[in-house]
Amino acid sequence: MAVLLDTGVIYALADTDDRWHRRCRGWLRENREPLLVPTTVVPEAAYLIHQRLGPAAELKLVRALARGEVALEHPRQADLDRAVAIMETHPQVGLVDASVIAIAERLKVVAIATTDRRHFELLRAALRVTCDLVP
Repeated sequence: MAVLLDTGVIYALADTDDRWHRRCRGWLRENREPLLVPTTVVPEAAYLIHQRLGPAAELKLVRALARGEVALEHPRQADLDRAVAIMETHPQVGLVDASVIAIAERLKVVAIATTDRRHFELLRAALRVTCDLVP
C-alpha cells in the first residue's frame, strides 16, 4: 500500500516555521509505507516553496524528486474524468485536491498525507473514501 502526499505536507516539511512542520517530520520518520506524489501536486508545492522560502528551497524539493525519494504518480485519463466529476459536485474543491482523491480511489491507498483537513474530510465522507488522513 502507499500514502499520497498533498501540497501542505510537502510545504510543511520544507518550512521549519510552519505549524505542521514537527508533526509532519515525526510522521515521516515513523511511516513505513511507500510515498507517492501526484504530479498535479508538484507545481503547486514548488510554487509555494519558491514564493515563500526561495529558489534554493524549491531546488531542494526538485532534487529530492529527481533522486526518487518520493515516487511520482501521474493521473490517468480516468483520474482526470473522476476529478471533473468531483469538482462538478464540490465546487469548493480544485484540481489538485480532486486529483489526489481520484488517484487515492484508484490506487486504494492507505492514507493521504495532508494538512488540508477541511477539504479532505469533506471529500472523504461525501465520497466514502476509506483511507486515513495523516499526520
